Amino acid sequence: MESDARRATTRTTPHTAPRGKPAPTALTAADQADIERFLEQLWAEDGLADRTLAAYRNDLGSFARWLAPQGIALGEAGREAILRYLGERGARGLKARSNARLISTLRRFHAARLKANGGGEDPTALLDSPKLPRGLPKALGEREIESLLAAPDIATPLGLRDRTLLELMYACGLRVSELVNLPLAALNLRQGVLRIDGKGGRERLVPIGEVALDWLERYLREARPLLAGARRPEALLLTRRASGMTRQMAWTLIKRHARKAGIPAQRISPHVLRHAFATHLLNHGADLRAVQMLLGHASLSTTQIYTLVAREGLKRLHARHHPRG
Repeated sequence: MESDARRATTRTTPHTAPRGKPAPTALTAADQADIERFLEQLWAEDGLADRTLAAYRNDLGSFARWLAPQGIALGEAGREAILRYLGERGARGLKARSNARLISTLRRFHAARLKANGGGEDPTALLDSPKLPRGLPKALGEREIESLLAAPDIATPLGLRDRTLLELMYACGLRVSELVNLPLAALNLRQGVLRIDGKGGRERLVPIGEVALDWLERYLREARPLLAGARRPEALLLTRRASGMTRQMAWTLIKRHARKAGIPAQRISPHVLRHAFATHLLNHGADLRAVQMLLGHASLSTTQIYTLVAREGLKRLHARHHPRG
């Protein structure tokens, strides 16, 4: 039976070339087999999505077609050939991010090939990925956050749960994965703190804040007992089936309430409330080191990008209101 990975790659087979343009060079049988074998291994080991597999296939297929007229097989291309191909892509105006993805794809391809062959030379070992511009995190304004928080229908248990979810993410700067994995035992209502198990096994205590604490107590009193029923689930935030949420479910809920609040889809990301938490704290004078601790960042440099967001906001404010802005 044909595997899911093979079906995914079959769907991405290039169509007939547009009229007036030469048809792309066909893949050799050997290159095709190498690409298919690599994709099937990725699918089996990492469970990658169809879109990701298609991106890998497109990158490898394009490189293999470029190599074919030179009589070079995909798996035999050396560092010099890779550099020439990258140079040609740059001359065509392809962005650094596209070349960085290609290099990442080739690294994975050759790592898998060397593992299968029991060793050999890796032509990507000394390649440097292009430096990418550091994008600023998306951050919503305080009024937009208020609209988002008010979007759930708190007259229902699920709506009250969603309001609590949004309040906690914004008040505590939690990652989505941290929130959905939060057990009831991690909550200390008397002290008003959450014990968070973050990335790299780093544990931190995060204060909840009075408003979020009020919503949390109301959820625990009015909604969670109804959602839990006769069961005794460990998760703090429950589904209608008395189980914990998945990241995908939490993200779907955030997008749904953002649409209801009139926030454009391009302004929303899984980290949107975490970004707003950090940016708004800095806008109101919080110490950068304290924000680092609240976010659970191992390095201060990771947190410093939020100072750029705050600075951009101040520049826009100045331009809009200052007589000489």
